[in-house]
Amino acid sequence: MISGRYTYGTIIVDLERNCPIDLLPDRHAETVAAWLKAHPEVEVVARDRAGAYADGIRAGAPNAVQVSDRWHLLRNLGDALAGVLDRHHHDLRAASKAAAGAALEISTAAAPFPAPAAELPTADRHGVRQARFDEVMALHGQGWPMKRIARTLGVNRKTVRAWVRAGALPVWSQRDRGSAVDLHAVYLRQRWGEGCHNAARLWQEIQERGFRGQLRTVQRWVRRLRDANATSAGAVGTMGPWKMPSKRRAAWLVVAGPETIDATEQRFVDALLANSEGLTTVIELARAFSTMVRRQQAGRLDEWLAAAKETALAGFADGLARDLAAIRTALSLPWSTGPVEGQISRLKTIKRTMCGRAKFDLLRHRVLEAA
Repeated sequence: MISGRYTYGTIIVDLERNCPIDLLPDRHAETVAAWLKAHPEVEVVARDRAGAYADGIRAGAPNAVQVSDRWHLLRNLGDALAGVLDRHHHDLRAASKAAAGAALEISTAAAPFPAPAAELPTADRHGVRQARFDEVMALHGQGWPMKRIARTLGVNRKTVRAWVRAGALPVWSQRDRGSAVDLHAVYLRQRWGEGCHNAARLWQEIQERGFRGQLRTVQRWVRRLRDANATSAGAVGTMGPWKMPSKRRAAWLVVAGPETIDATEQRFVDALLANSEGLTTVIELARAFSTMVRRQQAGRLDEWLAAAKETALAGFADGLARDLAAIRTALSLPWSTGPVEGQISRLKTIKRTMCGRAKFDLLRHRVLEAA
């Protein structure tokens, strides 16, 4: 299928061996059907929700079991929910103001000017590090993947991996060399409290007080101060007001688990549910669908479709009904197109090494030979 200057093909992957077995030059139903007719041994086909693939499989392998990919089902849910939220801009804005106001209260109640990390006593720095290590291990014990732990806590992924493997906080000491800016720390905090957060301006002022260092030294010092303020104030205050999320982001927030979003985002969701009666039923149905897909609860599908047809998700439910057999198997069988996504990334890497100079035949040969 050609879109603008892009031409999309089809990669066929053996899901049992996680190995690409063929590359087709397009995404047409006729091409897919012809390939399947030449391979009658195919019994199960996992696919995305493109109609051309569904038609091609029905024509080329009518007895094969089609499995709709669960990730794409959740993506389609997000698109449908974003469309609903787009009609509730006033409610989103009100919920955002409520979340931002609560975050500001936390910010003003926090300590206004904590010392940058480099100025904390060694014992205090170790305590902060120990607390972060305990958080990492607690989340790891709950089964969180390392990438998610790193993203949630703001810790480098390699650090998370090292801590989990060690099982204990590594003991290390580093000589604190201090900074020439520390001699002007009192003055800088005073100016910061007066509202001057411009590193260049602060650098010029302390130059008049005898500072001989470079601008980047002051910038690093100010950055540490800003990060410390952001941490203690719940990432508000110095980082600016909490902004209303996009429709797609809001659609994700309302169905996300409480452990995957921060306190301000949770307040946004709570305010949206409390102040918008029209969205409550839709959000509850979206959450139920997300849970049903993630836990593969095929027995709840018919009941969910019946309930959704009376709401703003009726169009989404109609689309599911047209592909009902493949969706039902997606909620009961283990197959998905997850391995295919990895092979697509690998294909793109191979294609980039060809610098756009080779045609489809050579790309197909290289992908299959490398496999």
